[in-house]
Amino acid sequence: MLSLMAATVIAAGQTFTCTPTRVWDGDGPVWCAEGPRLRIAGIAAREMDGTCRTHHPCPRSSGIQARDALVQILGGARGTSSSGHVLVRGPKLTCRSEGPAEGNRTAAWCRLPSGADLSCAMIRTRTVLRWDRYWKGPTCR
Repeated sequence: MLSLMAATVIAAGQTFTCTPTRVWDGDGPVWCAEGPRLRIAGIAAREMDGTCRTHHPCPRSSGIQARDALVQILGGARGTSSSGHVLVRGPKLTCRSEGPAEGNRTAAWCRLPSGADLSCAMIRTRTVLRWDRYWKGPTCR
């Protein structure tokens, strides 16, 4: 049953809660205890091998630096899984789905408990870039 939940894609426009449990890279996926895999909307990070996908914004920071910045925003690392994911026990995020993203992920705009936008928080780390093609988020300050 857990594997079915992990593949849950939340329909566009729906609000949902995500309690992060593991992180792959700086723009996701982030595994949520509630089932979805989150792709953080409106931003682009390098891949973990240091490459950038064709036609994607390509930040200067490495994929590892972006992942580690996200892990810190989500409360810090709690270990590493055998597959290389960083384990977190993140705060509950309130998210609004933009619909499906590649690989059974839900693209979403999320807010931290403080009310801060997660995409903006990642942009402020300077490890990811705003992806104008998909940006529908707030004005980051």
